Amino acid sequence: MVNQVQRVDGSWLSCKSDSSGTSNSGGESSKESSRCSTPVLDAVRSDRLRDKMRRRMESGDQWFSLEFFPPRTASGAVNLISRFDRMGSGGPLFIDITWHPAGDPGSDKETSSMMIASTAVNYCGLESVLHLTCCNQTKEKITGHLAKAKHLGLKNIMALRGDPVGSDWEEEEGGFNYAVDLVKHIRSEFDDYFDVCVAGYPTGHPEAESYEDDLRHLKEKVDAGADFIITQLFFRADTFLTFVDDCRAIGVTCPILPGIFPIQGYQSLRQLVKLSKLEVPEEITRVIEPIKDNDAAIRNYGIHQAVEMCRVLLDSGKVPGLHFYTLNREVAPTEVLRQLGLWIEDPRRPLPWAVSAHPKRRVEDVRPIFWASRPKSYIYRTQDWDDFPNGRWGNSSSPAFGELNDYYLFYLKSKSSKEALLQMWGEELKREESVFEVFTCYITGQLNRNGHKVMCLPWNDEPLAPETNLLKDELEKVNRRGVLTINSQPNINGKPSTDAVVGWGPAGGYVFQKAYLEFFTSSENVNALLKVLKKYEPRVNYHIVNVHGRNLTNAHEMQPNAVTWGIFPGREIVQPTVVDPVSFMYWKDEAFALWIEQWAKLYEDESPSRMIIKYIHDNYFLVNLVDNDFPLKSCLWQVLDDMFELLDAPLETLADGMPGDGSHGDGSHDNGTLAE
Repeated sequence: MVNQVQRVDGSWLSCKSDSSGTSNSGGESSKESSRCSTPVLDAVRSDRLRDKMRRRMESGDQWFSLEFFPPRTASGAVNLISRFDRMGSGGPLFIDITWHPAGDPGSDKETSSMMIASTAVNYCGLESVLHLTCCNQTKEKITGHLAKAKHLGLKNIMALRGDPVGSDWEEEEGGFNYAVDLVKHIRSEFDDYFDVCVAGYPTGHPEAESYEDDLRHLKEKVDAGADFIITQLFFRADTFLTFVDDCRAIGVTCPILPGIFPIQGYQSLRQLVKLSKLEVPEEITRVIEPIKDNDAAIRNYGIHQAVEMCRVLLDSGKVPGLHFYTLNREVAPTEVLRQLGLWIEDPRRPLPWAVSAHPKRRVEDVRPIFWASRPKSYIYRTQDWDDFPNGRWGNSSSPAFGELNDYYLFYLKSKSSKEALLQMWGEELKREESVFEVFTCYITGQLNRNGHKVMCLPWNDEPLAPETNLLKDELEKVNRRGVLTINSQPNINGKPSTDAVVGWGPAGGYVFQKAYLEFFTSSENVNALLKVLKKYEPRVNYHIVNVHGRNLTNAHEMQPNAVTWGIFPGREIVQPTVVDPVSFMYWKDEAFALWIEQWAKLYEDESPSRMIIKYIHDNYFLVNLVDNDFPLKSCLWQVLDDMFELLDAPLETLADGMPGDGSHGDGSHDNGTLAE
């Protein structure tokens, strides 16, 4: 029996239920549950952290993990999530987030420990460990934090007593005074749901009666249910290796991870040593004192010292992985890991899109392609679903996407400042063609007319994906003429799943794609496009819609079209991305809103620049095209060439034989036009 979570009047409560963790709730918020049930493509996604450790230890595959602390400001939260994405690319086994009682750590604030850890799991796909301390907390309040953590998808807790608020520890009435009591409470209330980590002290806890007494307390924590140990920092490899031997001698058998602190600055070292009550060895002090005012020199020494110590640890055969105290910095830890050969940026992906680490999404393997560049938004809008597509998308009648009203949630906000966005997208727009230039510069990587590189767009906060570079010449051509592309993929016919550009899934498979193109363009272009598309049916499916919902499509209203799929040994076919007509109408609202929320609002009300963006928002159409003949050369570029040729023809040629407004506004479809 474990605690299931229920929210009442803003508080997280818990009630006993079956330990399977499954949900019987149906409700209109979830996708229909009539899905094919296929095995999880990447089995590691469903493993517990302790099982991942066990697998790595059995194979001799050493790992690393990273510690971060919550920032103080909202902009700091945005920057930290961006750092998660960058440092996550190196392959950490997990990250952990510290708990600071003074910072309201269990709240819904964007700077709280709880929200940062939740974001890492749900939106960055990182296995995360949330610190939890006994400091100034009753048993009931701790239970509430744990219940909330479970609801948010957090599966791992680092159980700590915590540092006293003042100089001495003060007992909390109805609370806990020792980490071992917190471990026992977690196991009592939540059974085996959480993997639990505890702290170890290679030189003994500063408040312990003796080193031997502290070891006995550590064993008590493990015996109470802890799964692994992370140690306090230290400066000599022998200190840790002796500690491991002493732990093994008294029967502690779980993994023990050394806490590594690459020295990155003189003041940060002094502060950390003060907090941890450690002494810096004389051989280190002798080196850094003469260079204490030279940050670069100290950082270089810190990297060298950490690399040398870590090599001794890894070569000992007693260390399965390294845990780094990053201080929310990335240069030094990343460089240490690179020199150790542990930083591995594997281009292979388990699926073509960024996965979430929330346990309820562990079987998810199908998504609409529209959110390919905004996976965090898709996860946010589907967070209340009880079931997720597995094997096939299924019935499209009721996706029930949540509304996205706050485009400034810190994990959805652009990483770039307003000043940087204006430099990239134009401090002053003079005409529609100014917008065309922004899109073109993003595609080509060329500097804009103000000498700045366009690194992102509202629909994509990252530089171009390697796959998109395969289409760069064609994309440049169409963007220059006002076909403003926001999503695309080339056709692929049986590339190995290990391909560095388009590959995904386990080795030994083959991947396939239909050519796909999604863009904004004017009503004039759409009228010409509709005339051209008649001769490409049924090879090309299209869906065209404006901000008001006027739309045309030649696709079945409820039938999704698989545009990416893979074939792997011993598995059913997996189709991770689809073009779904119903989901497209939900995406349409978000895609159009981004013109206003992230671009127009950079400018003053009624300014010419703002009015240009608003005109595009109000008058352009969002179009997606799918070429179903994936074995052949994509015809989508020829479709657009034909559209341009028709637009360049005399006016009477374009107008000849064109009927009036062919949209019905109710989702029905024909082959008419969408007149201005």
